[in-house]
Amino acid sequence: MNKPAGAPAAHLTNFIRNVIEADLAGGKYASRTWGGRPGLAPTHAGAPADPAKIRTRFPPEPNGYLHFGHAKSICLNFGLARDYGGVCHMRFDDTNPEKEEQEYVDSILDAVRWLGFDWNANGSEHLYYASDYFDAMYQAAEFLVTSGHAYVDEQTAEELRASRGTLTEHGVNSPWRDRPAAESLARLAEMRAGKHADGSMVLRAKIDMSSPNINLRDPAIYRIKRATHHRTGDKWCIYPMYTYAHPIEDALEQITHSICTLEFEDQRPFYDWLLARLAEGGLLLKPLPQQLEFARLNLTYVVLSKRKLIQLVEEKHVEGWDDPRLPTLVAARRRGYTPEGFRLFAERIGVSKSDSWIDYGVLEECMREHLNQVAPRRIAVLDPLKLIIDNYPEGAEEECLAPNHPQQPELGKRTLPFSRELWIEREDFMESPAKGYFRLYPGNKVRLRYGFVVECTGCDKDASGKVTAVHCNYFADSKSGTPGSDAYKVKGNIHWVSAAHAYPCDVRLYDRLFREAHPGTGERDFLLDINPEAKKVISAQLEPALKDVQPEERFQFERHGYFVADRIDSKPGAPVFNRTVTLRDVWQK
Repeated sequence: MNKPAGAPAAHLTNFIRNVIEADLAGGKYASRTWGGRPGLAPTHAGAPADPAKIRTRFPPEPNGYLHFGHAKSICLNFGLARDYGGVCHMRFDDTNPEKEEQEYVDSILDAVRWLGFDWNANGSEHLYYASDYFDAMYQAAEFLVTSGHAYVDEQTAEELRASRGTLTEHGVNSPWRDRPAAESLARLAEMRAGKHADGSMVLRAKIDMSSPNINLRDPAIYRIKRATHHRTGDKWCIYPMYTYAHPIEDALEQITHSICTLEFEDQRPFYDWLLARLAEGGLLLKPLPQQLEFARLNLTYVVLSKRKLIQLVEEKHVEGWDDPRLPTLVAARRRGYTPEGFRLFAERIGVSKSDSWIDYGVLEECMREHLNQVAPRRIAVLDPLKLIIDNYPEGAEEECLAPNHPQQPELGKRTLPFSRELWIEREDFMESPAKGYFRLYPGNKVRLRYGFVVECTGCDKDASGKVTAVHCNYFADSKSGTPGSDAYKVKGNIHWVSAAHAYPCDVRLYDRLFREAHPGTGERDFLLDINPEAKKVISAQLEPALKDVQPEERFQFERHGYFVADRIDSKPGAPVFNRTVTLRDVWQK
């Protein structure tokens, strides 16, 4: 089978791509038209051919911040549209006014853009809101009532629950199920006009109360809910249920492949039933959207439950939705995770129909791979100890050269000021060295990376016996890059910054929020699994070039890992750094 233009390489194939390629090869959507905007059948009937070969959508509800699981869905939906000459719609499923806010709309749009995607295609912006379709949804509801496929039920919530049945027992028909269509239509109009109390009645689809699929036992499709909507205000006091609204939204937007997670698989029969009835009534054009389900992201060492994330924030176990320890995209951005790393992660884990757990280390390794390519190298001393070069001239200083990126010589070199007093890592000195220790100890020689070879002569201590400074002598002909440096063969190589020039800075060392792979397993409170070492704030000494970086600039701090200038707390001339990820997986067992 020939792949359509723009199709991805074979190694990326998965069951969703297989479906799309088969649909395109079979001409399933060749006759589709596009009226330039979403709408019922008259909008698209007789319109020009749809310039998009397929249409997908990313449809979050604006009731919270996006998390890592959403990143997988974003990359999947926008990526499929890109790869197959299609369009991905950015759509807000804003049918639940009690929990939705403009703040979340704005943050979601920012997150999608940050991941590298947008909703502009073929000269149009494909940003849509379910609330814009309320009139069309109501028109569809009226049709279902008049055609005998829906009715207004006036049972109480308790009666509705009791009559629905169980997995082993059929449901029971409502006493209102066979009321005349005209009567249900009048009641529906009264519901819309606000003449009945919240919860006093619902509109239900009339399908099959004996169906083994409980979702087909006359599901509710409209409820009375007096709540101000963040976009429509108080225009409506009845709102469609999600399972009713979502397929209609897809159809109005001419979506070809409606991709969702596995928990919606049992809803697919209702999705198909509803669209088929509306197409029979001439409200929708064929071919109709098809729903495809894939396994959601299950990631170790995090919680993606919205309820648990809210609990973490509201009970102040973290410092807000953008706390770099959280698995939200706004937090990931602040921590220094990259869009490219997320896209690599989504590609690497793929999509399947079966649930499985992905180790958090896979995500971290994707971030390392990208950051290793793009992050300039810099030096930071995170646990500073003074090193004094006794035979270096007092007051003298010079420059050493260090590459900006060892694998990319075209990025050039930078200068590091060198002086008599330096900062080194405390772990780079041992008064009584352990076996195999090649760094500083009395009588041992090491190379100061990019600088000179020095020989340790001793140390100073305070009254408690803590080492306060290390002393050494340097060899003037051993400077890196000079002919004499080759004459010195040493095993130890340590990094440093000039004490007179260093930038003292708070550095936040972030780690995984939970210490257990599956927080809250069984009946255990997931809060008990919080990692107390997930955030440490230290006072570090950085090479002076780091003082003037911009927020969100990323670097590899040699030996330590990848760090980013905090996008919120960094100030001009005073950046604060967050650790994004260590150089290697320290959690591997």
